[in-house]
Amino acid sequence: MARTDSTGSTWRYRWAHRQNERRHRTFRSADSAWRRRDDDLRRLRARAADFQGSPAAGSGLPLELAPDEAVLWVLPAAQLVEVRHTAVLPAPDLTVHPEATPLRPRRPDGVRVTDAGMAVITSRRLVLLGGRGRRDWAYGKMTGLAHDPAAPVTLIQVLDRRRTSGLLLPADAAADFRFMLTLAFADAIEQRGAVLAQLDELIAEHAQLKPFRPAVATPGQARISALVPGGRRTVAVAAAVALLVPAALIESGPSDPAGERAAAATPASSPSGVPALIHPAAPTPAPAKPKPKRTTTPSPTPSAEQRCGAPANPMGYDYCGGNRIRKPAAETCDHFDCAQEFWAGRGYLVQCRDGALSLTGGRRDACAEHRGVRRTVWT
Repeated sequence: MARTDSTGSTWRYRWAHRQNERRHRTFRSADSAWRRRDDDLRRLRARAADFQGSPAAGSGLPLELAPDEAVLWVLPAAQLVEVRHTAVLPAPDLTVHPEATPLRPRRPDGVRVTDAGMAVITSRRLVLLGGRGRRDWAYGKMTGLAHDPAAPVTLIQVLDRRRTSGLLLPADAAADFRFMLTLAFADAIEQRGAVLAQLDELIAEHAQLKPFRPAVATPGQARISALVPGGRRTVAVAAAVALLVPAALIESGPSDPAGERAAAATPASSPSGVPALIHPAAPTPAPAKPKPKRTTTPSPTPSAEQRCGAPANPMGYDYCGGNRIRKPAAETCDHFDCAQEFWAGRGYLVQCRDGALSLTGGRRDACAEHRGVRRTVWT
C-alpha cells in the first residue's frame, strides 16, 4: 500500500504539487516584470504622440521666447557641468533607450560643476537658467550629444563653443529628461514620426517575449530520484562514485613484492596457455575465421557518446547538433537539471556553464545568473 501523508496524498502527488507551485511562482514573477516593461513602453508611446508645448507654459520664467518658440518641459533642479578635455561626441540621434539601467547619483571624474538652476526644454533649444547667468544649447548648432550610461550626466558640443558642457540631473529625473530632449530634437528636425515608429517596434518586439504559462506537472511524471535529497544530481553523483571508487582501488591497491619477483623471473606465457616451464611444440595457427557478413540492422539507442554528454531522455535531446528547441517538451525538467526560472524564458534551449538548462538561448541575458552559455541543446 502506498505511503501517504496526513492529507492522503502519496509522495508523487506531493512532488507534482511542489513542481506546480515552483513553476507558477516563476511564471508570475516573469509575467509581472513583462507587464511593467509593457506599461513603460506604452506610456512613452502615448507621451510621444501627445508631446507639445505652448508659449503660455513659459509664463513666469525669466526667459524670452522667439515668436515661434514654445516651452515643452521644465526641470526645476539641474547643474551646469563643463569638461576641459574630451573626445568628439557622437552626433545627436533619435534613439530611445527605455531599458536604461538605474543611474548612480554621482559626478564622473573630469566633470566640473560650475552653476545650478532650472533646465528648460523648448522647441528650439535647451536652456539652463542658473544663478550666474543663462546657458543655451540650440538644436541647430549641436554637433555632439552623449548621455553617460552610468551617471545622470548629459554632455553637449555646439559650434560656437569650444569647451564641452552639459547638465548633471537628479538620478530619478534623468530618464524623463533624456526622452523629452530626444522628442524636442526630433520635432526640431521634423522627425517625430521616426521616434513613434521606433517605439512601435519596441512594443512589438516586447510582445513576442511575453512569458507563457508552464505545463502542469502530473504525479505520473515523478521519478524515484525525487525521494532522494538533492534529486537527480545526488543520484548521478552517487552512481559516478560507485563506478570510480572500485576502479581507483583496483589500480592503486597494494602489490605483492614476492609475486612481482616471481613474475619478473618467469618468462611471458606462451600463446597456447601452457606454463613457460614446459616447452611445448610450436602451436599450429588456428584457421582463420570467416568474416561475418555485414547486415543492415536498425541503429541502437544513442549512447552517451552520441548524445555528447546529454543525459538519456525519451525526447532525443543532445548536445551534438541538429535543430534548435524553442518549445521543449513538458517533461524536459524530469531528465535535465533546469534553471530556477526555466519556463519563463523566451528563446531556445541552452546549457549554462554551471550545468543548468535554460530557455534563454539567443538573448543578450542568456544564462546571466549561471555564468553564461556553455552549449546549445539540439534535437
